[in-house]
Amino acid sequence: MANTKLRNAKGNGSIRQRENGTWEARCTIDGKRRSFYGEKQADVLKAMRAAQKASDDGTYFEPTRLTVEKWLDIWLTEYIEPSCKPLTFSTYKSRIDTHIKSALGKIKLTSLNATHIQTFYNDLLRVKQLQPKTIKNVHGILHKALEQALKLRYIGINPADACTLPRIEKKEISPLSEKEIAAFLGAIQENEPLKNLFTVALFTGLREGEICGLSWESVNFHDGTITVKQQLCREKIKGGQYYIAATKNDKIRVLTVAPFVMDILRTVHREQTQNHFACGLAWQNEFNLVFTDKSGHFIFPQTAFKRFKAVASKIGRPDARFHDLRHTYAVTALQEGDDVKTVQQNLGHATASFTLDVYGHVSEKMKRESAARMQSYFEKIKA
Repeated sequence: MANTKLRNAKGNGSIRQRENGTWEARCTIDGKRRSFYGEKQADVLKAMRAAQKASDDGTYFEPTRLTVEKWLDIWLTEYIEPSCKPLTFSTYKSRIDTHIKSALGKIKLTSLNATHIQTFYNDLLRVKQLQPKTIKNVHGILHKALEQALKLRYIGINPADACTLPRIEKKEISPLSEKEIAAFLGAIQENEPLKNLFTVALFTGLREGEICGLSWESVNFHDGTITVKQQLCREKIKGGQYYIAATKNDKIRVLTVAPFVMDILRTVHREQTQNHFACGLAWQNEFNLVFTDKSGHFIFPQTAFKRFKAVASKIGRPDARFHDLRHTYAVTALQEGDDVKTVQQNLGHATASFTLDVYGHVSEKMKRESAARMQSYFEKIKA
């Protein structure tokens, strides 16, 4: 296919495959003939069209004049926004605007080197005191943007490849103990408006966004199941609106839950129906969510978090986070005999090995029970 040329309409440029197998797109921009190179035909076509659009908008820069800031803007608009979820795009944009642009934005893309980036990461750790995991996430975004620039031959190497990231230390999980679970359930009976939300979260392992975004379409009273397929998210840009998105890993999971959980949901449904009737046309449950206030408005995840923290403080666990309800569910399920595969599927983890990595230590109770089983086996064999 070498030297194969594909011509577009007059003035729109052309694309050809070179002798070495790479691709070149040519077009006229601002009166000058421009070339764009890449490993794939789609990459050079996209680069050419982006440049043509930028020329029409009056924002075109030659690659050699591109700053890091300008390239990140192009990369977000042309390569990320059209192909990713809104939450992913807003997260990328937020981290770029908050961290990367202020430190590296004014440097020419072709001048950016590993030392610039390494100093940036070190400052995030030492000066801004960001967590190593956050720095790793920032690195992932910057590396991905530079990798695209490399594919387009805007740069010769990806300078982020040579950087060293701070070590991420695994944090110990802090599930509620059996006594703390009892104390928590007792505390939320005392005029706590989110008691049903907290109880369902505790005994299903749903994430904060998943429990706040749970819809009635996902509750099957006949089968006693909950389908986890969405979450309530907040846009980090454009005013911070809330919207419904797919789950964290885009996978749908079906939970068969304890009968008492379905009883709670039936109670919630009755109360919500009464509130809907009382509000009439003022009812606001646009997403048909399970957990709402009395006017049908969704529960803000921050509200759930703050109310949880207040209850946790009452029972002597001010350090507990809402996510610790999920950890508590997982540890309790394993302690009570659920196999790891079932717990993995209920939590929505990608693999059972990941679940084991997080909860493999589980508890002294499981260790004692394991020792007792081995003792019993030994005595049977000895006899």
